[in-house]
Amino acid sequence: MSKQKTPRGLQDHQAAANLRMVRVSPQKLNLVAHMIRGMHVGKALHALQYSPKRIAVDVRKTLLSAIANAENNHQLDIDKLHVTEATVGQSLVLKRVDFKGRSRLGRIRKPFSHLRLVVSEVEEVA
Repeated sequence: MSKQKTPRGLQDHQAAANLRMVRVSPQKLNLVAHMIRGMHVGKALHALQYSPKRIAVDVRKTLLSAIANAENNHQLDIDKLHVTEATVGQSLVLKRVDFKGRSRLGRIRKPFSHLRLVVSEVEEVA
C-alpha cells in the first residue's frame, strides 16, 4: 500500500514557479513583486527588463520559468497569461558582527527571501 497522491494546490488554469533562498531583503523583493502583480506577462517581462532594481533579473527568470511551466506542463495559452500572485516570504537571516571604535560592536543582518509567482490564464473581456 502506498499513500494517496497529494492533490494539486493550484487550479487547472494556473501554473507556478518558486525562487528560494535569494540574498535580498523581503522588503526590497516585495517592491519588485508589487510592480508586476496583476499585469499581463508580456508587460511584466518588459517592466522587469528595464527596471533599475538588481533583483529584477532574478524575478524575470522566475517569471519566465512560470510561463514555461504553464505552456509545457499545463498546456495554457501564453497570450492569455496574467500574474495573479506574487508572494514574498522571509527566509533565514545571517547575523554578523561589525566592530566599531572604542571596543563597541554593531550587528549586520544579511536577510534571505522566497518568492512565489502564480500565472493564470484569464479570458480577455472586450
